[in-house]
Amino acid sequence: MAGTTRPIDARGWIVEVEDAAAEGTWLPVAGLTTITHNPGENEETADTTSFDSEGFYEQDVMQRGATLSLEGQYRVDKTTKAQDAGQAYIGEWAQRLGMDSRNLVRWRHESQTQWVVWDATVTPGEQGGATNEKTSWSATITRCGAPTTEAVAGG
Repeated sequence: MAGTTRPIDARGWIVEVEDAAAEGTWLPVAGLTTITHNPGENEETADTTSFDSEGFYEQDVMQRGATLSLEGQYRVDKTTKAQDAGQAYIGEWAQRLGMDSRNLVRWRHESQTQWVVWDATVTPGEQGGATNEKTSWSATITRCGAPTTEAVAGG
């Protein structure tokens, strides 16, 4: 039956970071305007082309990777002037090095009943804006290892 499937709204994506100091406490990232999942980022391949390939290229995938790029508006509480907790946590996380540079992140669309969970690192993005603009905020999250999933609580 034609027309029974519909595209989902991009504004329905939800991203949360786990507060490493309070295991099980997830902080939503507010102010997002763009989310881009790149499931092929950091992929590595090995060329397996040989004379037996009869002139056609062949390869094996040796490494899988993925990134989640987040862009949005720098958000603060009107009363306290504190930055959004999720954004602020990512900013602090982006300063960690070595073993401490990893953190859990989870994301899903509001229509989904499973979170995608990554052990990941983060790279801070640019912030700025012009005279009649709001200040931008961005970060790129890079998956480390295989993704996992978890059910949405109450869902």
